[in-house]
Amino acid sequence: MRRKEERGGGVLRDRDAGLYLAGVVVSGFGTSAMWLTAGIWVKSLTGSDSLAALTVFAMWAPTLVGPVLGGIADRVRRRPLLIVCNLGMALLLTTLLAVDSADRIWILFGVLFVYGMTGVVMDAAETALIAGVVDKRLLGGFNGLRTTANEGMKLLAPLAGAALYARFGGGPVALLDAATFALAAGLFARMRVREAPPVRLRGGGRRSATAEGIRRLRDTPAVGPLVLAAAVTMLLAGLNGAVIYAVVDEGLGRSPAYVGVLYAVQGAGSVLIGLLAAPLLRHLPERVFAAAGIAVFSVSLGIRALPYDAAVLASAAGVGAGLPCVLIAAMTAVQREVPAAVLGRVSATATTLIYAPNAVALGLGAGLVAFVDVGAVLFAACGVGLASAWAVVRRPVVGAAY
Repeated sequence: MRRKEERGGGVLRDRDAGLYLAGVVVSGFGTSAMWLTAGIWVKSLTGSDSLAALTVFAMWAPTLVGPVLGGIADRVRRRPLLIVCNLGMALLLTTLLAVDSADRIWILFGVLFVYGMTGVVMDAAETALIAGVVDKRLLGGFNGLRTTANEGMKLLAPLAGAALYARFGGGPVALLDAATFALAAGLFARMRVREAPPVRLRGGGRRSATAEGIRRLRDTPAVGPLVLAAAVTMLLAGLNGAVIYAVVDEGLGRSPAYVGVLYAVQGAGSVLIGLLAAPLLRHLPERVFAAAGIAVFSVSLGIRALPYDAAVLASAAGVGAGLPCVLIAAMTAVQREVPAAVLGRVSATATTLIYAPNAVALGLGAGLVAFVDVGAVLFAACGVGLASAWAVVRRPVVGAAY
């Protein structure tokens, strides 16, 4: 039995894991479609580029209080929480049918903010729930499949959402997203998961939740270094995102629309590594898998500085393939090593620590581009990334081995 599971068949043959992955695919399609459409919707009604950009911020802002929101997943049973959150979002999204003029844009921003809050809660609940469903030996491969599902939807859904908006407007896109949430709730409801009653923890509030999450990460040797490496990598990814338009314009002499091609190639690379994660993690320690991914990502940043289409396209594929490795390794380690009673808040803390530097780097990178050569930024990022990869791979194997 174990031999069959180690070949990767165990994940896809598990009924609950399959239902969960189906829920990720369905809800991911709706979310990816809405993510792009929201900005187009605001731009078309207001004509403001800054307001359109704020739609992304509205969805990401709740991540900054992730430990508090993630703590909700430790206080109640996770599967019912997922069902309620998905049904609640399905109902809330129908209010966007009222957004038909610039003076009602506030409704859209309010919904997007709640969208982001609910997303943090659901992500924490999903991480904790699946850690009790999937065999610990298979968590890495499962997280790779989850990455493939998410990235695959990012390739297809934005185009579908934009086409639907162009033909019918924002309302039908909101209804499509609502339908995907309702369907995901139905899939989660079919899962047969036995959850232990939630454990009452002392303390409460933002400070204690954050402190508990950070303490757990710091005191778990198999987890903390991977989370730190993922945070550094996402910082570099933010710099990369900030300079990509300059690379396309100044380096290649192409229109901004070419960025869409690069992101499509990057998404394809992420889909590929998600599929390969399971066999790679069967032969490589997590730290080596993470370090190899960081190295590929970092070298790709250096290649991106070359003023050739082939080099920049290759760099996009390398960024897409390398970046998810450390994220998969970090979250797998969190799921495997952190006690179930606090896994919601700890996973949310890890998510905040990993992704917050990305937002900071986007702002810093936008300022750097005005004063520093893009090639210098990319080569410096390459050097920092390679140093991070070396630091990760040199650490001894610590914690459980599967």
